[in-house]
Amino acid sequence: MSADELVLLTPRLELRLPGAESATRVVRFYRENEAFLAPWSPPWPQGFFGEAYWRTRLKGAREELRAGTALRLFLFPRGEPGGPVLGSVNFTQIFRGPFQAAYLGYSLAERVQGQGMMFEALERSLEHVWKELHLHRVMANHLPTNDRSARLLRRLGFAVEGYARDYLYVAGDWRDHVLNAITNPDPTPPA
Repeated sequence: MSADELVLLTPRLELRLPGAESATRVVRFYRENEAFLAPWSPPWPQGFFGEAYWRTRLKGAREELRAGTALRLFLFPRGEPGGPVLGSVNFTQIFRGPFQAAYLGYSLAERVQGQGMMFEALERSLEHVWKELHLHRVMANHLPTNDRSARLLRRLGFAVEGYARDYLYVAGDWRDHVLNAITNPDPTPPA
């Protein structure tokens, strides 16, 4: 399935990988939410808040999708062509063979927090990675102080599997993380 064909729908959202022409909307999302997302995010690379960076990044995301190494989706309001970016869902470092796993990362606009949109987006995207990508395991890690992510992951069925000290460089220091994972409810052997 090509990036142009991949659209996941929920009652309120459209999850898709937009083309480079959507760089302006992606930049707007990150600029508007920079202060809100900064405490939970690794350092952003040089140029991250510029359109040139995102044109290149969106093209690269399409190449990752074609290669089967990542699935990067942005959340848009359903039924609003040209609507704003509301968030992102990323399945990265997709491993094949006997592991069949990926890492999950996500972000949501501050203005739509607490409305169940990320649950809706993750529930649908997990269904896709189970049924279409045939992954067996998805891992998602969060800062111990990120209660909202902890509750969201528990609600989705993720289990806490451990605690990693100095796991990831976030907000100017090496930070501990809680390690979580979920497995495919209908597992199949690797192809």
